[in-house]
This record gives sequence, structure tokens and C-alpha cells, in this order.
Amino acid sequence: MNILISGSTGLTGRRLRAALEERGHTVTAAGRTDFAGDPALLKEKVENAGAVIHLAGAPIVARWSRAYKREILDSRVLTTRKLVEAVNLAERKPELFISASAVGIYSDEGVNTEENAYYAEGFLADVCRQWEGEAAQLDPATGLAVFRLGVVLAKEGGALPKMLTPFRLGLGGPIAGGRQGFSWIHIDDLVSAFMFVLDHRLTGTFNLTAPGVTDNQGYTSALGRVLRRPVFMPVPAFALRLLFGEGASALTTGQKAIPERLLKVGFTFRFPEVEGALRDLLRKERI
Repeated sequence: MNILISGSTGLTGRRLRAALEERGHTVTAAGRTDFAGDPALLKEKVENAGAVIHLAGAPIVARWSRAYKREILDSRVLTTRKLVEAVNLAERKPELFISASAVGIYSDEGVNTEENAYYAEGFLADVCRQWEGEAAQLDPATGLAVFRLGVVLAKEGGALPKMLTPFRLGLGGPIAGGRQGFSWIHIDDLVSAFMFVLDHRLTGTFNLTAPGVTDNQGYTSALGRVLRRPVFMPVPAFALRLLFGEGASALTTGQKAIPERLLKVGFTFRFPEVEGALRDLLRKERI
């Protein structure tokens, strides 16, 4: 099958592309020129695809100026709008459209499943709502799956490598008290979940998070145990606000999300608990 992927150069996109090609699929990238150029060209790519996977989006952990907040929003909402328009105009439509979203749509209180959720207010939650709202305009002739991603744990990118240096120096610790939820998923389970939904042509909303619910304190404690380093240097919220401004909220708040739908349809996680995931990813890093 030919699969069209936006965001194919990011952490998830690179790993997913490699896995799809290993299984014999052809992968076509949708890049910035496709979204900025003639809509007919994007429509042509869509018509040649059996499935579309939409991952594009500017990084969240950054200093949020007014311009950068617009980039966070537009890089998700406008690209989704254009891809959906291309699918809706296509004479030969893909069977499935997988659109990324994030657990940031949920409140930082309670435990959220796809069917029983507490929804948040604020900038990130509003981005997720608009993001998913654009995907919902998809012609029902193409199946839609919305993936609400947690923090992707991987050795080669994302949040984990950035945390290793302070932990190696014995300066690791929880962020802003550590009580905020921490929804995460091992990169291998993430890729396997994409494959599972593609293989079974599943539709609807899915939390792409591991079943082992934890918080920031639980995550940092597990990381300290895996690295055999102390965890006693908490990072205060005000220090993050000095560094990131309003963008610090991406680190000082968090959600607890359970992948109830994936579990119900029979998906098996190789790494359901955070310490096991970290031991797998960092087995050569322990000091």
C-alpha cells in the first residue's frame, strides 16, 4: 500500500516510515511545499494513497511568543484542513486517515479514557479541539482515526534525551512538585499501535498512551532508578516560567490518560509500565 505521511522527518515519522517500508509499504511524504503550493498537487498525492497519516506540528516545549503560539496552532490546524480538503476532493479516496492529536485536550484532574474524559481549557486544549475539529470534516467515505498522543519515549529524540544530562550529573528531580500526570508511550509501542490500527482499519478516537498511569514524580523516580542516580533536585515552576514564559505550562501541567480503546480491541503493549520502558531504552546508559 502507498501511505502518505505528513511530518515524516520528525521522531515518530522517521520510525513509522522505516517500519512501514520494512513491511513492504511505499511511503510518500507530504512536506511544507505540498501544503504551501498548488492544492491540486496535494490532491494528486492523496489520490495515490491507500491511507494518510498526519503528524505535522511545531514543537510545543518552547518559549511561546504570540507569533510562536500562532505557529503551534497553524502548523496543526491549517495543515489538517488542507489534507482533509484534498481527501474530500479526491476521486479515489484513501481507506483510512489517521490524524494526530494530543492528551493535552484533557484536564489535569482525574483519569481520562476516550469515553470518560475531563476536558481542559486553555491554549493547548483549544489547539487540540481545533485540530480534531478540522479532522472531523473528513468525508465519511474515508475512515477517520484520531490519535491522542502522550509523551513519546525514545532514545533518539523527544523529551528523554534532554533529561539525561542533569540525571547523569546527579541533578535530576521532579518538575513543579511532580504531581502532574505524565502520560507516555514507548516509541516501539507507538509504532506498533499505528500498524495495528492500519491493519484492522479501525476508526474513532484512541489514547496512544501506556496503560501504566504515573505522574511526573513517578517518572523521574523511575528514571533515577534506571540510571542509578539520585533524584533530589526538584525543578521549580518559576524557573521554567523564566525560561519558557507561558510555554512552561507544557511542563508544569500534565494529564493521566488510559488507552482503553486499544486494550479493548486487543492491542498488547510490550512496555505497559514506565520503569520497564526506560530500562529497555537506556539499558546501555546505566551508571
